Amino acid sequence: MEILALISAGIIAAAILGYVLLDGFDLGTGILFPFAPDGRSRNIMMNSVAPVWDGNETWLVLGGGGLMVFFPLVYSIALSAFYIPVMLMLFALIFRGVAFEFRHQADTSTHLWSASFFGGSLIAAFMQGVLVGALVQGVRVDGLHYSGGMFDWLSPFTVLTGLGTVVGYGLLGATWLILKTEGDLQAWARRAALVLAGGVLIAMAAVSVLTPFLRPAIADRWFSGINLVFLFPIPVVTALLAAWLFYVILSGRELAPFASSIGLFVLGFAGIGISLYPHIIPPDITIYDAIAPRSSVIFAMVGVVLVLPMVLGYTWYAYSVFRGKATEHGGYGGE
Repeated sequence: MEILALISAGIIAAAILGYVLLDGFDLGTGILFPFAPDGRSRNIMMNSVAPVWDGNETWLVLGGGGLMVFFPLVYSIALSAFYIPVMLMLFALIFRGVAFEFRHQADTSTHLWSASFFGGSLIAAFMQGVLVGALVQGVRVDGLHYSGGMFDWLSPFTVLTGLGTVVGYGLLGATWLILKTEGDLQAWARRAALVLAGGVLIAMAAVSVLTPFLRPAIADRWFSGINLVFLFPIPVVTALLAAWLFYVILSGRELAPFASSIGLFVLGFAGIGISLYPHIIPPDITIYDAIAPRSSVIFAMVGVVLVLPMVLGYTWYAYSVFRGKATEHGGYGGE
């Protein structure tokens, strides 16, 4: 069962990372939405993500559904512990999706739905960061049940991770706009990306410094014995990639800033995984404790093998069809 637990955890991690990277840039576009230079720029911004935003959220369904099937114990504990932030995130995502359609059709209420698009993106991003922070700081469990309070998920550390996620998604959104737009909007996105990249580095540094103090096990993972040697390249590569990000933004590249910002997220995600492994509900429940029965896991993996190629194929097809620069009248409009 250890191999099945590792593979199952890998599937969940890959689905979550896929969601963060893909939905992250369109949530980031929504976060930047009200700060765009003008109405035309906002229309282009929305059109740049309109063809792909709903497909991006498929990965959230895959991650949540996979968690329920592969690790049902984790699913039950996590929902009990994080009910409020999860529901706020889901309602924000729903309201944001509605704003796409309503803004497109509205005549007199365009500004209301523009605000809804921004608010839904902001709340969803913040709550996702809060959830990550709450998981890292640990969950109180008694036996197989959540034993904490309704607001244990809320702390200065989770607020920090929430704000860091908002800034990080904003960076993904800005570098996406560098790739998908041109002219004045692209120049504005470059300026925004420089500011947001600085904010991301500050947030990553703060979280990296504070995380080892949350639980001794995390500090031991990073700083004890040979681990220090093996894991030292991760912060070094992160710093080098951050420097490269600033360079490619300033040098006028289009694809490289987006790829570099994705690289920062991947490294940050890897850091979280290293800090938590093998725990899936820290500090007490590991992936080996929470794995579903063998027959259920194998049955679910057959489903993943069948469904995942279709999801990947659809994602590739959607991005290939809508490649190129976004225009004001290429999809959803409004102002």
